[in-house]
Amino acid sequence: MAPEDDKRNKKQEDKLAQPLGLSEIIEKVRARTPARLLEGRGGASYRTNTQLTLREAHAAARDSVREELNLLTDLGGDFVRKWNLFEVCSKAVNKDQYLLRPDLGRHLNDSSRSEVSKRCNTGNDLQIMIGDGLSVTAVAMQVPRLLPLLCEGARTRGWNVGSIFIIRYCRVAILNDIGELLRPRVAVLLIGERPGLATAESLSAYMAYQPAASHSDADRNLISNIHTRGVSTEDAAQRILNLAASMIKTQNSGYQLREELPPKLTLSTD
Repeated sequence: MAPEDDKRNKKQEDKLAQPLGLSEIIEKVRARTPARLLEGRGGASYRTNTQLTLREAHAAARDSVREELNLLTDLGGDFVRKWNLFEVCSKAVNKDQYLLRPDLGRHLNDSSRSEVSKRCNTGNDLQIMIGDGLSVTAVAMQVPRLLPLLCEGARTRGWNVGSIFIIRYCRVAILNDIGELLRPRVAVLLIGERPGLATAESLSAYMAYQPAASHSDADRNLISNIHTRGVSTEDAAQRILNLAASMIKTQNSGYQLREELPPKLTLSTD
């Protein structure tokens, strides 16, 4: 091998041994998102570390979807007793049926309808429900911090808050059943989002003004991505309460109502 070739090979080896060089702007972009940008590759494949983190994230997502909600272990006995939480269920009878038959998750079963009617007052300003949805992990991680903030903020505004309960095997449109049964001014469903490869801890808050059987997605509002790397529980509580106030003021919800973000939450255009 010629000396020139040997030098070229040595430089190439040194270059490959160094960390992937990224410009300052790319470093800033990567710092602002959990997306896997410019991870590099080994031949035609991901690097080993990238592949392992992808498999870990995928496993966490699958576990979150399949996990069964347990009030005492997921939310804690003290939390359940403090908020006097009770559990009802949709028409789905198990997790498999819930995943395969979304329509069954949109309605309470008969015994649950009776339980809700017996234990809850009607006509409250705010009715909060907690649904397992597609991520029990999200419920366990976010609800214990978010629920107290919502209830405290509602009391500060002078609102009546209905009895809070858990809905197993829950889909978003179950808001309509709750609206028909309890007739709240505003209904809020805190529900686990479908996990992705960025996080399995993301919660959503679906809201509607006087939800009814005729309502569709167009009649609901959504605040999503409630987790540590997304919308914080403090900001989520503020946004939910502000949006509820707008619903009560305008007597409307859904596509006709635009959320007004607080100044500190307004996205910069710089």
